[in-house]
Amino acid sequence: MKALVTLARLYVTDLDEALPALRELTGQDVRTRFSYGEVELASIGGFLLVAGSEQALAPFRDVQSTVLVDTLDGLHTLLAEHGGELLDGPNEVPTGRNATVRHPGGVVLEYVEHTA
Repeated sequence: MKALVTLARLYVTDLDEALPALRELTGQDVRTRFSYGEVELASIGGFLLVAGSEQALAPFRDVQSTVLVDTLDGLHTLLAEHGGELLDGPNEVPTGRNATVRHPGGVVLEYVEHTA
């Protein structure tokens, strides 16, 4: 399992309000945009925006960053060698597969394997 890109998570109430400033800042357009349950997500530049009400965002707020990986297949080996706790997944999601992990020291990361 190899990290390809790390996306900083930004929690917002409305994507349409948040995206124009990030387009200006990054000089890029939105790469992906989709709904997942009660939240809406969009990636732009090095950011992953997660939008929704406070109630809808609550289950996601502990995740500090999203790491795009070439495959999730090595996740169990990583945890066995370095410790940590699988909090959720692997799951099928609109972009491929994901899993959420709490690593030693307390950092919580979402790992995502995109499908072609």
